[in-house]
Amino acid sequence: MKKTRRDFIKISALGLGGLASTGLAFDWASGAIQKSSLLTNLTNFTRTPTYCEICFWKCAGWVYKNEENDIWKIEGHADDPHCNGRLCPRGTGGVGMYADEDRLKTPLKRVIKNGKQTFEEISWDEALDYIANKMNDLKEKYGPECTALFTHGSGGKFLGHMLKAYGSPHITAPSFAQCRGPREVAFYSTFGEGVLSPERTDIRDTQCLVLIGSHIGENMHNGQVQEMSDAIDNGATIITVDPRFSTAASKSKFWLPIKPATDLALLLAWIHVIINEGWYDKEYVEKYTYGFDLLKQHVADYTPEWAYGKTTIDPETIRKTAKEMANASPSVIVHPGRHVTWYGDDTQRLRAVAILNALLGSWGRRGGFYNPDFVELPSYPHPPYPKPKKSWRDAFPGQYNLATEILSNGICDATMPSPNRECAFKGWIVNGTNLIHTIPNQKKTLEAIQELELLVVIDTMPMEITGYADIVLPECTYLERYDAVRNSPHRDPYLALRMPAVEPKYNTKPDWWIAREIGLRLGLKDYFPYENIEEMLDWQLKQVGTSLEEMQKVGVKKMKRAYDDLYYREGEDIEFNTNTGKIELYSTEMAAEGFDPMPVFTEHEQPPAGFYRLNYGRTPVHTFSRTANNPNLTAIYDENDLWVNPKVAKRWGIEHGQKVWLKNQDGVVSSFPIKVRITERIRWDSVYMVHGFGHADKRLSRAFGKGASDTELITNVKTDPIMGGTGMRENFVTFLTEQPKQEDVPS
Repeated sequence: MKKTRRDFIKISALGLGGLASTGLAFDWASGAIQKSSLLTNLTNFTRTPTYCEICFWKCAGWVYKNEENDIWKIEGHADDPHCNGRLCPRGTGGVGMYADEDRLKTPLKRVIKNGKQTFEEISWDEALDYIANKMNDLKEKYGPECTALFTHGSGGKFLGHMLKAYGSPHITAPSFAQCRGPREVAFYSTFGEGVLSPERTDIRDTQCLVLIGSHIGENMHNGQVQEMSDAIDNGATIITVDPRFSTAASKSKFWLPIKPATDLALLLAWIHVIINEGWYDKEYVEKYTYGFDLLKQHVADYTPEWAYGKTTIDPETIRKTAKEMANASPSVIVHPGRHVTWYGDDTQRLRAVAILNALLGSWGRRGGFYNPDFVELPSYPHPPYPKPKKSWRDAFPGQYNLATEILSNGICDATMPSPNRECAFKGWIVNGTNLIHTIPNQKKTLEAIQELELLVVIDTMPMEITGYADIVLPECTYLERYDAVRNSPHRDPYLALRMPAVEPKYNTKPDWWIAREIGLRLGLKDYFPYENIEEMLDWQLKQVGTSLEEMQKVGVKKMKRAYDDLYYREGEDIEFNTNTGKIELYSTEMAAEGFDPMPVFTEHEQPPAGFYRLNYGRTPVHTFSRTANNPNLTAIYDENDLWVNPKVAKRWGIEHGQKVWLKNQDGVVSSFPIKVRITERIRWDSVYMVHGFGHADKRLSRAFGKGASDTELITNVKTDPIMGGTGMRENFVTFLTEQPKQEDVPS
C-alpha cells in the first residue's frame, strides 16, 4: 500500500478506556435492559432541560435522573413545537450516546514511534497549545483564511466565532452541498426566501401533500411526521413519487413509482396540465408572479404523454394527481424535500417544485408554506471581526455565485494545490461530522487530507475521520454540557435551553470551552470576555426578556410574534425579495448568471447492462453514520440491507438474506457484504440501502463491518453548475456473489 504523510491510525484502546458506567445494566447481545438500581428507584427523580443533538431537528426535552444521579430517560418537552412532547426513536435513545463505552475519552496527538505513526494520550493544555501554535504558524505563512471549519451541530457556533475572530470566514456545513443547498437557492430565486430548517411547511393544515423523493416517516423529522399523521386523519390526500414503496407511499392515495432521474419531467408535465387546464390560482398568479406567459409557452410541449415516455407514469395518473393538487389549492404542499442533491441539475428540479407551489398559490397560505418567526438573540459584545482578504470563491472564479453558503466540497477541492491559487487550504478543524462518510468521492477527500498541515478533529466518537487527525479532541455529549440557546424559526418564536444533566464523563470537554481556550491561546481574549458560558447565556437571555434561571426551570419559552403575519391576508400587497419584487416563475437572477431562467428537462445516465441505480435513504432509528454505534439504537437496527426486486434476484439466482458484495461502475467494491432483501417494493432498475453503515474501523465495536457503505460506492459525482451541490444518484452497482479477492477491496 502506498505510504502517505498522514496515515490512518487505529486508535484501538488509546483514548477509549474501559466500560462506561451508564446506570443501566444492558445485555448488548439481546438489547434487553436488565434489572438495576434504576428500576427499583422510581421516586425522587430530578429533571433538567435539554434539546436533542441526535439530528438537526433538535427537539427539546427533559433529562430525568434518579437518586443516584444516574440518567434514567429522556422525554420530549410538551411545550416544544418541534416535538410536542414526543421524541422519535433516536431522541429517546440519545442516552446511548452518553453511555457508549467506545467514546473518545482524552486528547490524542499523532506521533511517530519506531518509524510508525500512532497516537499518544496528551493533556488538554498540550493539545490546545499545539493547535494554537500551528494556527499561528499557518496564519503567518498563508493567512488566516487558509484554515477552515467543517461543522455539524450546535458546537459549531462557538468554534465558528473563534475562527472568525482568528480571521477566517471559512465555516462550512456539509449539509449545504450534500443535502439542502439546491432547494434554498431555488426558492430564493423564486420567492426571495429560503425554506429554512425546520421547513416552513404547514403540513398540519394541508389538504394535499406531495412527496417527491421526500421520505417523511423514515427520515424522522419529528414535527413533520406528527403533522403528516394529523393531516391524514383529517382527510388530506398524500401523493408520493418514489421508485420505492416507502413508508410514506404506504400512507398515500397515489404512489407513482417513477423511473429514477426523470422527476423533472413529471414536474414539468404537472405544470403543463395545471396551466393548460386553467387549474392554477389565477388571482394569486396575476397579483404576485412574474413571467407566467413565458412559463406557459415554455411548458407547451411538456405534456403528460411526453412525460410518460420519460417517467413510465401513465398520462392519466399525471392528470389525476394534478387535479388533486388543484382541488386542494391553496392548502397544498409540493414538499421541497431535504436531501435533494441527486443528479447535478437539482437546483432546476427544485425550481420546478417552487414554480408548482406558486401556481397553486401555496406560498404564504394556510396549509401551504407559512411565514416563520424566531427570536433574534444578540451576540455577547465583542470587537468587530477582522475583514478577510481571501475567499473560497477565489478558487472558483465566476462559479457558484448563487450559493448562499460555503461549499464543503469547494473547500475540499481548494485544499488541493494549484498554481492558479494564491492559497490552498492548509488547516481543517472538523467538528461533529465524519467527512469520510459525508463528502462523496472518498478518494478525493483523502487526497485533500494529505495536503493539510493541520487537521484537528473534535468528536464524541472515534469516527473514521479521527484516524487522519493530528490532534483528536474528545467532545462531551449534549447531555453533559451547556450550548447555544436554540432559537430556530417556527410558527411562533421559541427558545429552548440545553444544560448539563450530569458532569462530563472521562476527560471530555464542551465545544464552547474548547473554542474559548483555543481563542485565548491565539490572543483573542477580547472576543471571549466572559468567564463561562452561563455568564454569556444569561446576558443573551436577559436582552430578550428572560434569564438563564428562568430557562433552567421551564426549558422552553414561547415568545410573541412581532406581527400577525403567519399567512398572507387576502389581497394583501406583498413585495418579494427578488429583482422584480414578484414571485419569479421566470428567474431574472438565473438568467443574469447565464442559466436557464425556467427549468429544462435533460436526460441522465442510465445503468449499464447488469448494473442497477444505487438509491439510498434513511431509517427512523439512525441519523446518517453518527449513531451507527449507539448501543440503544443498534439494539433495534444494527445493519442495513439491500432491497432487490424479485425479477432481478431471480435473474442473478440470489436468495433472500444472502450476502453479496457490490461493485460500482468505476470498479470500486464494497469493503463488506450486505444482506439482500427481496421485495416488490423497489423497481427492477434500482436497488436501495440505508445510508450510514459499513464502518471499516474496529474502534466502533458495534458498527464495524455491519452492512455496506453507500458513500464508499459513490464515486461518480455530478456537480450542480448553479450552486455546486454534489449529485450522488448517478452511481450504479452490480452484485458479487462470492467474496472478492483482497486486492479488489479498498484498503
